[in-house]
Amino acid sequence: MIRPPCWLLLSCLSLAVACSTRVEAQDLATKTSNPDDVALVAGRHRQVPTEFRGAWIATVDNIDFPSRPGLTSNQLRSEIDAIVARAVELRLNALVFQVRPAADAFYRSPLEPWSEYLTGKQGKAPDGNFDPLAYIISRSHRYGLQLHAWFNPFRCSHPSGKSKPHEKHVRERAPRLVVKYGKQHWMDPGHPTARKWSLAVIQDVVRRYDIDGVHIDDYFYPYPENKQPFGDGASYQTYRKQGGRLGRADWRRHNIDTFVERLYRIVHADKPWVWVGISPFGIAQPGVPAGIKAGLDQYNDIYADVPKWLRNGWLDYLAPQLYWPIDQKPQAFDVLLKYWHSQNPKGRAIWPGLFTSKIRDGGKRNRATELRDEIRLVRQKDAVMPGHIHFSFKALRGDHALVGRQLRQEVYPDTATLPQLPWLPKKR
Repeated sequence: MIRPPCWLLLSCLSLAVACSTRVEAQDLATKTSNPDDVALVAGRHRQVPTEFRGAWIATVDNIDFPSRPGLTSNQLRSEIDAIVARAVELRLNALVFQVRPAADAFYRSPLEPWSEYLTGKQGKAPDGNFDPLAYIISRSHRYGLQLHAWFNPFRCSHPSGKSKPHEKHVRERAPRLVVKYGKQHWMDPGHPTARKWSLAVIQDVVRRYDIDGVHIDDYFYPYPENKQPFGDGASYQTYRKQGGRLGRADWRRHNIDTFVERLYRIVHADKPWVWVGISPFGIAQPGVPAGIKAGLDQYNDIYADVPKWLRNGWLDYLAPQLYWPIDQKPQAFDVLLKYWHSQNPKGRAIWPGLFTSKIRDGGKRNRATELRDEIRLVRQKDAVMPGHIHFSFKALRGDHALVGRQLRQEVYPDTATLPQLPWLPKKR
């Protein structure tokens, strides 16, 4: 965004003060991990135009939280405090917290067991029955951050999992709904009860927790492994016996369409102000748009017709995983960003996922200013409701020159207000 000369002068005058303030904030986050202190420092910065600034907190395989399974409740609280403190210091305004990595729970669920990534054993509660979701909601809201609950729709085991499935887990309670695929287990999206199960889990969280958003990722049908077929023959034959006429590929897409549309309606029926976000693979299909190449055909491999969902308005924000550098022409960031905006007749928010962890690691196609330049492209494309989400939070912890330092000094010099989505009511 081009600023008038007077604004530039004010920015320059404030830079010297801001530098010492940022060092102070970083020091507080490092020494105390206390959002109370960091928020006081961050609050000195000016409030500037709207932008959604989010980060994914992945719990599967302990990517971002917790640092290892089996921590005490006090240790879990301290790690959440440190995450919130760092988010405040960086001037983010939203966190996307993975609450259901594999048909398990990072919260007190009446429907699914506690996650083994939390306690080391599926079904085992943290000491004191500590509820990470409730706690991170409370801390986030206290310091002006939104908290979106992130669900994996159909995955029900991960290769990193070591624990036996608990008696409350879908693999034990309803094995007829589960398909083993490669090194993972999957709830069969073609089984109506499997779709209802996942929707009931999400609805339960919406009703009982003060979340700001529901967020699902790209785990619909599994990513292909060695051309292995997905074992949904029984559910497809049931569909055909009941009069269904769709071929298997169209039927699979219909299953996911039905799930996405129903999810949107269920969430807004209970709480119309809660945002519904979807983060799909960043390329709709190979060759779309012209010149784009991909090893995965999202439409024909995982049966996700994402442009259809966007055109129909079955979501409030789309976060396509645009995980390729600007200069990687076969998957160019700016070309893909432009494409997703072109598929958006209802004007939904387009907040791409950025592969911040990869940018931190560098690479021959990554510019030294890759992160800054990607965010500038996003802002240029949508000056009214710009936004983006970082994958993942671990990339933001340190003051790496290509990430943390660049964000603090160049990309987020000031705080930003969250966008208002005009088609939704304000929170009650």
